[in-house]
Amino acid sequence: MDQIFPYANVVSGVLVLLIGFGVHFIAQTLSVINWDLGTRLGLQEAGMRPEHKNYEQAIAVSDMLIGWTYGVAGVGLLIDASWSYAWAWIPGAVLTYHALGFWFWTGNHIKSGDHYSTTKNPMRSVWGASNLVTGILTLLVANSQMIVP
Repeated sequence: MDQIFPYANVVSGVLVLLIGFGVHFIAQTLSVINWDLGTRLGLQEAGMRPEHKNYEQAIAVSDMLIGWTYGVAGVGLLIDASWSYAWAWIPGAVLTYHALGFWFWTGNHIKSGDHYSTTKNPMRSVWGASNLVTGILTLLVANSQMIVP
């Protein structure tokens, strides 16, 4: 099948490497290794409720565990490797899920009166949209190269 637009695989690959591998994997790995450093660098929220911090630490671990796949998919898409389109379903699906989960998670913070940097616009909108656009674009790119018998 044809690409959805010229070089869509390259655009998707760059976004997956920047947002998925760079932030979700590298930044979260740094936070898992040293949470205080991650907080000082602004990768994690300061002054979070303990029950929220436990959840955020668990999300950091899960981002770290799956985030390496973003690097594989991103590089594969950049070089237009045939296998990368099937692999791209992973970051596409997870980043789409991440965007929606982030939007509702921060919405619940706002409703409960907790205000963090991620609950304030434009941060909330930009981060949610960047994950959503990357996820959906990557899913579209992966789908555009599906082999149908």
